[in-house]
Amino acid sequence: MSTGIPDRSGLSRRIRGTAAAATAVLLLPLAACGGGDGEKKDGAGDQQQVELTVLAAASLTDVFQEAGKVYEKEHPGTTVTFSFAGSQELASQVKQGAPADALATADTKTMDDLGSDTGAATVIARNRLVIAVREGNPKGTEELADLADQKLKVVLAAPEVPVGRYSRQVLDAEKIAVRPVSEEPNVRAVLSKVALGEADAGIVYRTDAATAVDKVDAIDIPDTQNAVASYPAATLKTSKNPEAAADFVKWLSSPAAQKILRGAGFQKP
Repeated sequence: MSTGIPDRSGLSRRIRGTAAAATAVLLLPLAACGGGDGEKKDGAGDQQQVELTVLAAASLTDVFQEAGKVYEKEHPGTTVTFSFAGSQELASQVKQGAPADALATADTKTMDDLGSDTGAATVIARNRLVIAVREGNPKGTEELADLADQKLKVVLAAPEVPVGRYSRQVLDAEKIAVRPVSEEPNVRAVLSKVALGEADAGIVYRTDAATAVDKVDAIDIPDTQNAVASYPAATLKTSKNPEAAADFVKWLSSPAAQKILRGAGFQKP
């Protein structure tokens, strides 16, 4: 029996239902936009994040750090992490199964010895040796022959290190006998010894000496007496991101990467 009083409970339900529907309509565009967290999405609706680990020769430290930043800008979503050491140390890490995606060494011999662990290698740059002496050259060192002076504290990289092998190659060719006060694990350690005054002279790559112009002077070695260091790069077969690793190695030969390498003093491949 009707009492003549409106059914307010039913009216309230209708109002709430209408409000809910309106709210849902308003939220639809926001849901469609997505990415509210600032991340870019791929075709599947999720951002593809790639983390590459690159093992690289110590002499590539500065130039690769710069190149890595450029690569990341050109490849949004990709992060490149470098691990720098002497090429012989890197080879040991690869053989032990270190988790990495690509490798760049300071000589072709080390890379060739890892043929079963890497993809095809590509030479991305070359380098030459110089004699690094303390700033101002207080001992008056002028040429390779001067390194034979027993009063001179000379430091070299160990024979198994590419720059150490190159150093002995040029010294042996000129029949210059040098007794180093220490043998270092990589070229940066040689440079550091000279820069800190712990050695009077050392043989390093031209590009390394250029990173410490306020601490060391570089004495050129004539091309007829010098050695050319080749820098090959390759993907590692254990990479969890083989396509991205291959892209990075390929990019190292691109005009953008080569410009960075030239700017750091490396020579063309």
